[in-house]
Amino acid sequence: MSDRTPALDAVHGMLTLLFAVAALHVLWHAVRSPGAGRRDRVDLVLHCGMAAAMAAMPWSYGPPLSGRAATVFFTAAALWFLLTAHKAPGFADRLTPAVGMAAMAWMSRTPPGADASETVAAAGAPAAHHTAAHGHATHASTTATLVTVVLTVYLLGCALRSLTRPMPALRTATDPAHRAAATDPYGYVRDGAMSLGTAVMLLLPH
Repeated sequence: MSDRTPALDAVHGMLTLLFAVAALHVLWHAVRSPGAGRRDRVDLVLHCGMAAAMAAMPWSYGPPLSGRAATVFFTAAALWFLLTAHKAPGFADRLTPAVGMAAMAWMSRTPPGADASETVAAAGAPAAHHTAAHGHATHASTTATLVTVVLTVYLLGCALRSLTRPMPALRTATDPAHRAAATDPYGYVRDGAMSLGTAVMLLLPH
């Protein structure tokens, strides 16, 4: 039985629009930055891929947006952002997209508790074994809830930070961080919107 409702579909529609606009903005920025370095090009591809996947996820009922392949891909993407930070300040900036990719990997995984319960039920296991499996599923569900809450709170904090930042000065930027921001003046808005949308997606049934 489907748990979809008109209200949930409306929220999913707004999230799809948000992530579609974010993906288009990333593509637009990539076209305007032909001289970007290898790391920046990979970053843009991963951002665009995540935004496109998030736009499609509410309407996906199976592979390729869920399952082991997607989980491995987005886990690797999260590690890319962490392992390619050159300096400590850069690490802080790259932690947000890394957590976003980790949240995507988390949402695309197959819930282990559900698999255990379905396997026991299909096998017609004795009541004692079924109770043990149910207890394991409950523990897994509690852990999953905790991980979801941590990811959601962090992403909401990142969204608030990004969306309340002042626009960078386009003519007076001198240090590398501010020069990079000046080349993508709406990047903070895009990143904040993606963090907010990802946090909402974590809380919705999918």
